[in-house]
Amino acid sequence: MLHSTTPVTMINKTFLAIQVCFQLAGLCLLFWLCTLIADAEHWVIPGSIVGLAVVLTLLACKILPEKAVAAGAHWLLAELLLFFIPPVVSIISYWSEIRHDLLAILSAVIVGTVVVLLATALVVDRVFRMEKRAHLHQAHTHRAHKHMPGESSHA
Repeated sequence: MLHSTTPVTMINKTFLAIQVCFQLAGLCLLFWLCTLIADAEHWVIPGSIVGLAVVLTLLACKILPEKAVAAGAHWLLAELLLFFIPPVVSIISYWSEIRHDLLAILSAVIVGTVVVLLATALVVDRVFRMEKRAHLHQAHTHRAHKHMPGESSHA
């Protein structure tokens, strides 16, 4: 039985850590370059959004393989909570100014969250149904071609 500190496990963990670092560096570099371009061209859209669009386009066109960003993306998602700490600290420092509007702010956040969750659920449900119909149609078409009328399946 392998112990969690065996050389193979340590090598795998080290390789994964290096892979995550390189992928994060690549994503940061891409977003930094997109920010420079967006600023130089005086675009209204922030460079980080342009960078996200570039990554999504490269992934969708299969130019950038998913495995080239997967480890870095998984790390970012796992550590996402850390990105919310600075806004919370900012909210606390402005508490005296926002506490009068707290009910309106919380209502907007809750309603916005519910709307996003419902919209996401509807889109996922529609896509799932479309894929299921396409799969059933493909299976039906495959069976129809396999057993053409007038042909016997017995030889």
